[in-house]
Amino acid sequence: MIQSHSERDLIHRRPSYCSWPSRELTASALMSGEMLSSHGLTETLSAFSYFKELGYTQGLQVTSKGPQTIRKAEGESVTLGCSYKPSPRDTGELDIEWSVISPDTTQKDQMLVSYTGGTKYFFGNHAFEKELSFAAGDPSMGDASLSIALLSPAHTATYQCKVKKAPGVDMHKMSLVVMEKPSVPKCWVEGGELIGNPVSLHCESAKGSTPLKYTWRRERAGSIPDGAAQNSVTGELKISNHSESFAGIYLCEANNAVGVESCMLNLKANKPPNRAAVIVGTIVGSLLLIFIFLVFVVLLYWKLSSRHRYEKELSNDIREDAPPPDSRPVSRHTSQSASQLPQVTYCQVDGTEVMNEGLSHTPSSTSHGHRLVKHTPAEYNSKYGYAV
Repeated sequence: MIQSHSERDLIHRRPSYCSWPSRELTASALMSGEMLSSHGLTETLSAFSYFKELGYTQGLQVTSKGPQTIRKAEGESVTLGCSYKPSPRDTGELDIEWSVISPDTTQKDQMLVSYTGGTKYFFGNHAFEKELSFAAGDPSMGDASLSIALLSPAHTATYQCKVKKAPGVDMHKMSLVVMEKPSVPKCWVEGGELIGNPVSLHCESAKGSTPLKYTWRRERAGSIPDGAAQNSVTGELKISNHSESFAGIYLCEANNAVGVESCMLNLKANKPPNRAAVIVGTIVGSLLLIFIFLVFVVLLYWKLSSRHRYEKELSNDIREDAPPPDSRPVSRHTSQSASQLPQVTYCQVDGTEVMNEGLSHTPSSTSHGHRLVKHTPAEYNSKYGYAV
């Protein structure tokens, strides 16, 4: 049979398409214009007829069509989809591999789990072994999806599912990002809530993976009036000129890709105090403080003066009321010195009494044999004190 030019070209190209089924020529590729060249539509239709005569069938394919990037919250679980459809021409042994793609192209990828010959194998970190499992009980039935429980930031990576069944092979990649949910934010007001003054409402979450977005809205009172500007990054709602129209209950939401939390506050509109009353009150208060200070100074001075006078009078009383010293034998020298004092009586050792006139008297005796000594009133001498 004589072959046309187009048929010879297709036969020559056949081995390159059929050696790996995942790279075979498909009808969609032909219709997209891949075969529409100078040969024209006639050659393309001839190609379809040729593949139909050969009994061409498509090889193994991974059919999962999920998102390329999956974001999950810390502590949750995730299933990385990897459904596949083998071809009747794929007669080899089924081999499924899940691995983590290394960001460094010079390094090897990290194998996680595989399924070969009906047996599951786990590799690498044994701590992940309890968290990794095939979603389907039997991965050979067309579902090689991988489940990961109790996600942590360490699970953030790019994962690859590779399914082989000779001669067919296909793979699917996806990125997993594990994030922390925002914590319950804290809401507060700065500015005093006075009418006519600037007021700022603040909202902040202590925890949460970035980017965090803050949104303010007013509850049960419509939208926020004009004149307020909010910053979704810092969580600030700034009111340049506060008025009663801004009063109400406000809700702030902090959210990221995996969660949302909120807090509420009640914004009031307080009237500013009367300035004249404030000035008068300040003056009266100042005068009152000055008066209290003066009273305190006067009382302190009076207290110290009274104490000084009392101590002085007490010293004088002690001098006047001091008792005379006890009698004691006097030496001859002392007696001679004392006899020279005018109007003073001194007692000698022998019991005689010497008067200030220089007369000597013999004291009388009592019934008990004791002598009575008569003394004249004693006088105080600045040099010798009181005479005995």
